[in-house]
Amino acid sequence: MNFELTKEQQMIKEMVREFAEKEIAPNAAKWDEEAYFSIEIFKKMGELGLLGIPFPEEYGGAGGDTISYAVAVEEIGRACGGTGLSYAAAVSLGASPIYYFGTEEQKQKWLVPMAKGEALGAFGLTEPNAGSDAGGTRTRAVLDGDEYVINGEKCWITNAGHARQVIVTAVTGKDDKDKNIISAFIVPTNAPGFTIQCNYDKMGVRASNTCELVLENVRVPKENILGDPAKGFKQFLYTLDGGRISIAALAVGIAQAAFEKALQYAKERKQFGQSISKFQAIQFKLADMAMEIELARSMVYKAAWLKDQGKPFTKEASFAKLFASEAGFRICNQAIQIHGGYGYMKEYGVERHLRDIKLMEIGEGTSEIQRLVIARQLGC
Repeated sequence: MNFELTKEQQMIKEMVREFAEKEIAPNAAKWDEEAYFSIEIFKKMGELGLLGIPFPEEYGGAGGDTISYAVAVEEIGRACGGTGLSYAAAVSLGASPIYYFGTEEQKQKWLVPMAKGEALGAFGLTEPNAGSDAGGTRTRAVLDGDEYVINGEKCWITNAGHARQVIVTAVTGKDDKDKNIISAFIVPTNAPGFTIQCNYDKMGVRASNTCELVLENVRVPKENILGDPAKGFKQFLYTLDGGRISIAALAVGIAQAAFEKALQYAKERKQFGQSISKFQAIQFKLADMAMEIELARSMVYKAAWLKDQGKPFTKEASFAKLFASEAGFRICNQAIQIHGGYGYMKEYGVERHLRDIKLMEIGEGTSEIQRLVIARQLGC
């Protein structure tokens, strides 16, 4: 397998980098400080076709592949971790499940506007009492005539405050082994009884919109069930596998930004009569950082390639997400160390990267869950 980017993929990388450096990076510190989600930047990304990269042209997309999409996530994350997270969530969680599992009618109604960048979507899985244990979902959906009535709460839902609809998971019954049957529903955010509050004060990725959802007797038509009503659990596991590739790509982008700042600083900072990049202790740090970024990026490309080829990619997606997030945290931490006292100051930007990347070890399956997934894939 050769993971050198194709001409088309390289063009996407250069186009997104140019856009991100011009439109996103200059605002990243301000958006972080103010916890500001820029809907304007998402409209611009939509006009460029970035929100539809991995979807076919017939659904308003660009007809690209997963590697192209991962490259775009990395470049946006390099400029701003929060914007990168919301971009990844919009595509991998908001739009992809409808592409994977939706009916033709659902795709036309809900997917096309998202792929064209005219609307945002969100994915409501996590609950106050059901984080890693997604099977412990308490949100309930009960059929009443031609409608489902949904009651429950969701937390830490990305983009919900600006979404046209949220895909919500809910228990709809019990199977023959007395385990919960979890189904997925497309719920318009303007539905009566649907309350969305975006008041979280986060450590990092502060330019991303994160919300709490409360559903009180929210009614949705039967046809808003997404995919097989009895396979909602398997569907969101597949969705998360794809999402982990994008989170890994985001971790690579944030780590790349921290590394570039550290390398530049090391060359400019003089101590004991020479730049600190001449000291072996600093050189070894930078060498390790560069190596881990390249290894993480290769793992992202491999997982994305397997997905594009229609091959199993669960294990590789977890490899990529686990390694990229943990290596990324080490890289951002070392970037601060190389900066010394200046690294602790906001004006140098590296402390933001450390705050942003911490979520990569938590969101879309913690590092501990990734190890569990990998172990199960190994047959343990």
